Formats: sequence, C-alpha cells, structure tokens
Amino acid sequence: MLNENQLAEFEKNGFLKGSVVLNDEEVEALRDELDLVMQGKSVKKPVLNHNLLGDEEKNEKEKAALYEGMKMTANEKVVQIVNIWMASDAFFQHAANKTICEEVAQLCGTDTLRIWHDQIQYKPPITGGPTAWHQDHPLWPIIQPAELVSAWVALDDAVIENGCMWMVPGSHKWGNHQKHLASDKDFMPYHRHPELLPEGADVTAVPFEIKKGQVGYHHSLTWHGSPNNRSEMKRRAIAVHYMPGHTRYEPSSDHVMLSYVTVAKGEIMQGEHFPVVYAPAGVK
Repeated sequence: MLNENQLAEFEKNGFLKGSVVLNDEEVEALRDELDLVMQGKSVKKPVLNHNLLGDEEKNEKEKAALYEGMKMTANEKVVQIVNIWMASDAFFQHAANKTICEEVAQLCGTDTLRIWHDQIQYKPPITGGPTAWHQDHPLWPIIQPAELVSAWVALDDAVIENGCMWMVPGSHKWGNHQKHLASDKDFMPYHRHPELLPEGADVTAVPFEIKKGQVGYHHSLTWHGSPNNRSEMKRRAIAVHYMPGHTRYEPSSDHVMLSYVTVAKGEIMQGEHFPVVYAPAGVK
C-alpha cells in the first residue's frame, strides 16, 4: 500500500514511482509471452499489433501536428500492442497484480477497478522512435470522467539513454490541452497557445526512469512522452490503464475499443472486455 507521502506526491505531480513488483523470473516470462504475440504466434490475438509510427489510421496532417518539432526517419519504430491481456493469460494475471491494483485503487479513490485497456510499447535498439507528447484521456473519447490511472511496468531498465518517459509535474491539474502539445528539437514539450494555461504553469519536463520490474503510476491527464531509443538496449514496457468503478461510457468519437462496448451511453463501462481486477468481495 502507498503511504500518505506517496499519495501526496501523486496528487501534486500527477505521477509516482512505485516499488519493484516483478522479479527477474516474472519479467522473463512476460518477455517470452511478448515475443510470441509480436511474432503472431499466440493462439489468441490482441486488439492491435502494429508500428505506432506507421499508423495508417492517422492522416498526414494529424501526424505532422502530433510529431511537430521532432526529427523523424523512415525506419523508426515503436511497436504498440493493445490488449495483450486478451492474447496472453500471463499478461492478464499481471493486470490483476495485487500490489498494483491496491495502489491504483488508492490513487483513484475507488474500491473497484476495471481494465480500460493495456498496451505494450517497445522501442527497439537504435531505431526505436519517439512517442509524442500527449495526455492519455483526450485520446480516449468514449469514457468519462478523466480519473483513470495507468500502471507502467518496465520489462527493461527504462533510462534516458534508451528513451524513458518524461513527465511534466502538475500538468494533470490543467485540463485538456492535447491538441496544443508539441515538441522542440530536443524533445522538450511546449504549448502552442500558452495563454490557455493556468497562470504560473511550468511546462518543464523531468525524466521518469524506471527499473526493470518496477512500476510507475501516472494520471490520465499528465503530460508525458518519450524520445528515441538510439542506444543498443531494448526498451520494453507494459502499461495497464485502469478505470475506477464509476467510469461511464460517453462516446464523442471513434476509438479502437468502441466495437467491444456492450453498454448504453451514460452507463458504467463494463463487460467481458473490461474485466474487474480489483473489487470488494462479491463484486464482479
């Protein structure tokens, strides 16, 4: 469980480094499962398995805006797998990790957690590309309110050299600024219309280095991104995005999980594709 100082740190910054939740053997087991899924050898399949930087669903104008200021090359890759838990029981068991779920429930102030979705982001050595500065919740236009918390667990040491995440402290309190976020030539974030930010807002980013097997938590409105991996090291990680029990289905546009929704607008987002992983006894 998280202590009062940790809870206060998350409330202030919108992110928090947790403990090491996977030992070496557990990390290796997930790496093996990941290899099978990436190679298309798993019996069951995830929702998505693609190169995030080659996403054909984004038009060129959207891509140019998202990656404004970044120097990109044709062979850069970020392997994104969405809902690997649907393809791998080991990853589903990870999503239900007791320590992670207890701590996310604390951070969300809820007694019930469901999986919104998970995602692998793998930046291969040398050619690993950037993940543009963004906020999570604005990219999830079919759920409300913006009170989700993500648990990001490193399957390799995630350090500055291999493209760890960077965070902007306090940015989770500023509202939705997704369409205004961009990067400078050094990958640092800037706001295209800073006059829209609260007075005194500081957009200085800090590195969020995470050890292999360690968990890092962040709020769904916290500004974050990760630069290229130019090192010889792999950078693999699994992020599980958790919904507190009161999260509703409120569609405003399309999303990759839309076809899996079985509830009516305004109802609690639930169903077999959004399983409960933490709840009081008797709740399903």
